[in-house]
Formats: sequence, structure tokens, C-alpha cells
Amino acid sequence: MSQPGEIVYFEGDFVPSDRARVPISTHAFNYGTGCFEGIRAYWSPRRQELNVIRLREHAERLLRSAKILHLEPPEQLDAARVEAIILELLARNDYHEDVYIRPILYKSGTTIKVTLAGIDSDLCIFTQPFGDYLDIRKGLRVMISAWRRIDDNSIPSRAKPTGAYLNAALASDEARARGFDEAIMLTADGHVSEASSSNLFLVLDGVLVTPQATDDVLVGITRDCVMELARERGWPLEVRRVDRSELLSADEAFLSGTGVQIAPVTMVDGRTVGDGEMGPITSELQRAYLDVVRAEVDDRPEWRTPVGVPEAAAPARRS
Repeated sequence: MSQPGEIVYFEGDFVPSDRARVPISTHAFNYGTGCFEGIRAYWSPRRQELNVIRLREHAERLLRSAKILHLEPPEQLDAARVEAIILELLARNDYHEDVYIRPILYKSGTTIKVTLAGIDSDLCIFTQPFGDYLDIRKGLRVMISAWRRIDDNSIPSRAKPTGAYLNAALASDEARARGFDEAIMLTADGHVSEASSSNLFLVLDGVLVTPQATDDVLVGITRDCVMELARERGWPLEVRRVDRSELLSADEAFLSGTGVQIAPVTMVDGRTVGDGEMGPITSELQRAYLDVVRAEVDDRPEWRTPVGVPEAAAPARRS
């Protein structure tokens, strides 16, 4: 297990990681009242620099989640400010390898009360070295989970609430206990939604298909990257409802997400997908995506934010 960086962002300051502690009475610990982002930064040996991927989009989604969940930031936070703090944190830890970044806005008050409004919130961020979450060179074996994806009318699927990931953990544990690599979750009415913590794409008769956002899908940033790459190549793309039987009969399938990157699926519920190997469309998208995020090519520089020494990023220390 990779260890966190020595420096974290906590209570408005950059501090050693062993000083970042919350009381056991913290509201977020008791009730799961927080939201987060998962962000990757890739080290480029070719350029000798660390690049954060789609940083602005992640910062904006964090603040959208906070708005939905009444997580009022403790300081004047906009997307640019969140970016500056993350870049400063990475610079202070002086990474020369791939990194995972986890910003969390959480209810830091200690009130024993099931509510959101009127309780203090805070921002913390930690980082750690991070390689491949899954082996993306080989195909994944997935199962359709008995656990249904939480409906947007129960917990907002457009946000990333910390407490909601119990749903994902139950599905993921079920899959691994049965010898699979990952779980695919259905909506309450039985349509395909997403994997436990990543989006899903299928290839059906040469058409790239992904479930629509209204099927309780987190609108993934890597999902958006995949769709941009597909459109750039002129490939047909459909964003729509996906039936369970389509998943079972797909020519290709793959997962997309910050953690999984682009990971091929070669078996669903014991049924072989395609010929049991990574398909040509999946292979091309994986190659193109990794080339861009690892700065192996000069394409799409807007996806990459290099880590340097940002101006005036360090906030004033709290008294």
C-alpha cells in the first residue's frame, strides 16, 4: 500500500500528515456527510514534469457536489482556489511518480444531529503515490450485482457523497467474494447504470454505447475524455438507456474512471465478451488516453496542468 504524502492540506494550512486528525464526534465521521474527488497526476519522464489531469473539471465538480449537499466551504473557495491549493500541495511533496489526489469537503462540526445546513464544513486534501488500480492490460471478469445503484432521488448521483460509497463497497465486495474483479450495478428498474465506482462503455455492432446520466450515473470526467476521443475519430456514439441483455451480448466492454483509467472487460456473468480479448476500439481508446495523460504526445494540452510553484497559493495560517 502506498503511503500518503508527508504534507497534507488540513484546516486551512499545509501540515505534516500526522497532524491531520479529526475528533471521533465529527459529523462527517458519524453520518457520512462529505463529498470528495479522485484526481490523478501522471509523471512524465519525457518532460520531467508532473501533470494533473482535468484539474479544473474536478475542482468544479467538487464545488457542485458541495452545493448540492449544503457543504459550505470554510473559506472563499472557487475552482481556481481549489486548483492552486492542490498544485501547491503536490509541489511541496515533490513527487516524481504517478500520484492520486483526494480533496474532501466535509462536515467538521461535532453536532449529534441528522442534518446538513448550519453545521461547520472544512476542506482537507491528501495525496499519495498511485499506480494502476487494476491491471488494465488484461480483461476484467465482472458480474451483475444484486445491489442496485442508489437512485438519484435517494442520494444525488450528480454529486460524490462520501456516505454513498457504502453502496459501491457492498457491490464490490459481493463481486470479489464470488471470484470476480468488479461489479456492474443496475438501476431500480433494471437498466444498466455503471460499475461500483467507474463508468461503463459497450461496443454494439460498431457503435460505442454508454448509459445516460439519468440512469443514476455519475457523470465521469474520464467518461467525457472517452467520448471526446471517440468523436475525434468519427466513431458513432450513443448515450442512452442500456438493457441488461445488451451488456450480456456486447462485442466489447470497458470501464472508465480516474482509478481504473480505461480497463477492458472480457467476461460478464460467465459469458465471454467478444473473443475474450481486449477489443480494437477499447485498445485504441486506452492507448490514446494514456498517451495524452502521460504526455507522450502533445495533443490535448488542456487536459494536463503541470505542477510548478503556483503564485500565492499558500493560505494564511489560521489563528
